[in-house]
Amino acid sequence: MDKLSFASVTMDVLHHVAQDIASAIKDNKVVLFYGEMGAGKTTLIKEISKQLGVTDNMSSPTFALVNEYHTKDSGLIYHFDLYRIKNIEECLDMGMEEYLYSGNYCFIEWPEVALPLLPPNYCSVYIKTEKDNTRSISLQ
Repeated sequence: MDKLSFASVTMDVLHHVAQDIASAIKDNKVVLFYGEMGAGKTTLIKEISKQLGVTDNMSSPTFALVNEYHTKDSGLIYHFDLYRIKNIEECLDMGMEEYLYSGNYCFIEWPEVALPLLPPNYCSVYIKTEKDNTRSISLQ
């Protein structure tokens, strides 16, 4: 997978950025999202999920920890928010390994605590808020 970088991203071009990322991650089912609070991780995940055919209403999994979304081709996308998870045992208790190795897309916000559980092939999205309130987004 090639590295992608986008500068000066605003809401009106986010759709195109999400489209490019969705195309680039096809073979990497686990995607980690890094960025400060309020950087737009959930918003970007929603846009990427739409590009991948999600038909469900989407919301942040902050309190549920994981949301499951269905795609128009009967696939599943799992969206994790691990902000409140304190240790790897909590990840194991929620059955995270089953999700990660299910063959379905797993989009993970605040992934640091789950790093030891990840399969070898995953990619990372970094979102940085710029001074002009745009975002820089990179996929590695």
